[in-house]
Amino acid sequence: MNPLLNFAVETATAAGRLLKSKFGGPLAVDYKGEIDIVTEADRMSETLILESIRQRYPDHGILSEESPASGMGASHRWLVDPLDGTTNYAHGFPVFCVSIALEKEGEVILGVVHNPMLQETFTALKGGGAFLNGRRVKVSAVRTLSGSLLATGFPYDIRNDKNNNLDLFSRMALSAQAIRRAGAAALDLCYVAAGRFDGFWELKLKPWDTAAGWLLVTEAGGRVTDLTGAPYSFSSPNVLASNGLLHDDMIQVLHPPA
Repeated sequence: MNPLLNFAVETATAAGRLLKSKFGGPLAVDYKGEIDIVTEADRMSETLILESIRQRYPDHGILSEESPASGMGASHRWLVDPLDGTTNYAHGFPVFCVSIALEKEGEVILGVVHNPMLQETFTALKGGGAFLNGRRVKVSAVRTLSGSLLATGFPYDIRNDKNNNLDLFSRMALSAQAIRRAGAAALDLCYVAAGRFDGFWELKLKPWDTAAGWLLVTEAGGRVTDLTGAPYSFSSPNVLASNGLLHDDMIQVLHPPA
């Protein structure tokens, strides 16, 4: 296995074991916003991951959800979500994951997403395909929105900003077979890569939410853009991922012509 990928898998798995050991127990919870929370488990997982990176790759940069960015200007940068699905985790709902990706000179070259509750580890290397527990995965072959299972999520400022996805959800709900809102964007992207979901969209995500899953979808044969179909980047205000076959139809619903 590629040494960098092996390191990322080992680190994500160790963080997942920590999260699973704390799951369902008493947790200290702090509020970053009206409904945006962080738990002590987030911070413990992040500490484990960041310390591992600094020990193994001290010259690499790090962008993580709960800590200031470090190593600005480094050729390599790790993008870390130590607990994607914090609200689920805090409520005892067992849908959450650890997401770790690596950029090289601005391009994501590695992605790992580990779901400790199902013991599922999604991995991808740039140009090397997408895998689940070592077995190659690919996007679905569903061709019609009416036969599709989609996923989405809602931003933390849903109560305060009208750009909150409720209108898009309403339109898409009339076009798709069904829509799920599980609460962990990294897993949603992985499930598109594995063919479990046929498409996914969400607004206002951060680089650590999408980096690993973005690579997994593309390596599994899917397509990732913004809602208009423009190339996706970490500065994009939203993300649309699909099996590719549904992409243009999803754009027509989410971003209809004026």
